[in-house]
Amino acid sequence: MELFTDAESLDYYLEEHSQAEDPVLKELARHTYLKEVHPRMLTGHIMGSFLTMFSKLLAPERILEIGTYTGYSAICLARGLQKEGKLITIEINDELRGTAKKFFRKAGLEDQIELINGDALDMIPALKGSFDLVFIDAHKDNYLNYYNLVIDRVSSGGYILADNVLWGGKVLDNKLPDQTTQIIDQFNKMITSDMRVDNLLLPLRDGIMVVKKR
Repeated sequence: MELFTDAESLDYYLEEHSQAEDPVLKELARHTYLKEVHPRMLTGHIMGSFLTMFSKLLAPERILEIGTYTGYSAICLARGLQKEGKLITIEINDELRGTAKKFFRKAGLEDQIELINGDALDMIPALKGSFDLVFIDAHKDNYLNYYNLVIDRVSSGGYILADNVLWGGKVLDNKLPDQTTQIIDQFNKMITSDMRVDNLLLPLRDGIMVVKKR
């Protein structure tokens, strides 16, 4: 019996045997690939489904997302919010604001999602209150900085999710070929040694670090 030997075939099988992508997210994905720069940054169906299921299991009251892009992951996460819950998402590229806001409305989540344009390093300290769930998916060279800014803002028992922590498999290279790979490797090691949290690194898509604050 021939097994799947390439990522494309595996992705196809995963999508065929997971709940179908809903029309709004499918339209957003199509728009992103047709109209936006760097469409591979899109969270996508399988990771998005994971985020939705994780959020629904946690039923958070407040979510912080660092890195909105076109809004796919924000929609997925917001679907697990409590009825009066709120998701704050920060995006440095203000040219993406129109697309994200448009699809937040289409998803019926415009009242639960607040989009802030600006550098997350500047925006996070100005935010008030704590968060039950934080999703980090922005500039990889700042992962350590993002984590240090949010860890004390996460409720006890709350979670941090960090995307792209395998960085295309480059973290497996003993030479750590570039600065971004080195920073992501440092991030993964820091999380593993942080006594304030429990963690699990999953090989979903490009790797997602699941962190639970004790």
